[in-house]
Amino acid sequence: MVARGDEGRILALVDPLSDFAETFEHTGRAVVQLLRWHHRDLADAFAGLTPAPGGPFRLADFAATDHGPRLLSAGTWALVEKESEADVGWSRLYTARIVELHVAEETDPLVHRRGRYRRAADAQDADEQ
Repeated sequence: MVARGDEGRILALVDPLSDFAETFEHTGRAVVQLLRWHHRDLADAFAGLTPAPGGPFRLADFAATDHGPRLLSAGTWALVEKESEADVGWSRLYTARIVELHVAEETDPLVHRRGRYRRAADAQDADEQ
């Protein structure tokens, strides 16, 4: 979730046993990216739902940054730094401040709702019903 303000924040609920949580605890930095509809298979690989021989980072092109790998085909992305954390239920809530933000014209963002991917227009129609 994005919290707007003079200095924006990202709020993220993360599995505390995940590789991401371990790395974020150590570095305090991350790259947050808005995925598009065509990134569904990549999202599933990072979630551990589909096989990724050699690891999910081999499934697409990434650029190295001082905050971690950035997916080159993601037009909207942010570099973030950890500000705080709290255990919430079975998850860890991280609050991270946005230190750099790039926003592209997104026409087909990936939406995941109720266990499946939906096109943004379809998800909006479902909300209106």
